[in-house]
Amino acid sequence: MTSFTMNINDINQVKNYLLSLQDTICEALEGEEPKTRFIEDLWERSEGGGGRTRVLCNGQVFEQGGVNFSHVSGFSLPPSATAKRPELANRQFQAMGVSLVIHPLNPYVPTSHANVRFLIAEKENEPTIWWFGGGFDLTPYYPFEEDVIDWHRTARSACEPFGEDVYPAYKDWCDEYFFLKHRNETRGVGGLFFDDLNEWGFERCFAFMQSVGNHYIKAYLPIVQKRKAAPFGDRERDFQLYRRGRYVEYNLVYDRGTLFGLQSGGRTESILMSLPPVVHWKYNWQPEPNSPESVLYERYLKPQKWLVA
Repeated sequence: MTSFTMNINDINQVKNYLLSLQDTICEALEGEEPKTRFIEDLWERSEGGGGRTRVLCNGQVFEQGGVNFSHVSGFSLPPSATAKRPELANRQFQAMGVSLVIHPLNPYVPTSHANVRFLIAEKENEPTIWWFGGGFDLTPYYPFEEDVIDWHRTARSACEPFGEDVYPAYKDWCDEYFFLKHRNETRGVGGLFFDDLNEWGFERCFAFMQSVGNHYIKAYLPIVQKRKAAPFGDRERDFQLYRRGRYVEYNLVYDRGTLFGLQSGGRTESILMSLPPVVHWKYNWQPEPNSPESVLYERYLKPQKWLVA
């Protein structure tokens, strides 16, 4: 891990970007809603830091969406951060980021998730350790291949200035990370995921995190605009609510961000804002052969190369 002397200007630079990103994303999503707006909730954490949670509920396009900024600090990193990184144990830390999940009302509009974050781990008389992480991924219910390809093209565009090998590596990492082992299926059609990034130096790593953050809306909004008016009925809604259960299973069992937040004494309401407002589970349900629902299972819930060139 690369280290360098972290100064307050570096930290503030990242924080100001993240606050601006939260504003930009909320404004873009609100632009799709005729009336509904985000409510804002400012909170503080007793051990250090706090955040700015924004939630949109019962919209005509988005049934529920949360866009959360947090900047927390503490005296030691939680087990989720140190399990594979013993050198981080007993270090003071700062963690800041923007995390969001958008659950649309129309089953033809995919759920989407994005997160960009910056962590600093410090110990007296030892070099500061820092890294960036994040990414974005798409979880459709009734997928359109052209949407999936466009999503990945935008993800690739976010990575291209940083090297030809970046998108393939972080695309594969996303497929591996957002995988429900107990279901043997991906959470959706992937996107980008990266973590522990600092080998390029601070400025270039920060620039990459910004590129990923800035490309999320570029990737998601065109899909929303194209599919939000598609007619649907009880069948599509029922399938959407069933598939949302996979999202809950993943977030509560595997997601590092959820585990980090809960283990570090974070604000529970903000951590769990990613969960959908309505969800159904069914015992041993299987899609009918050759049905629209079966397409998701047969074609989309497995890692694959969406961009051939």
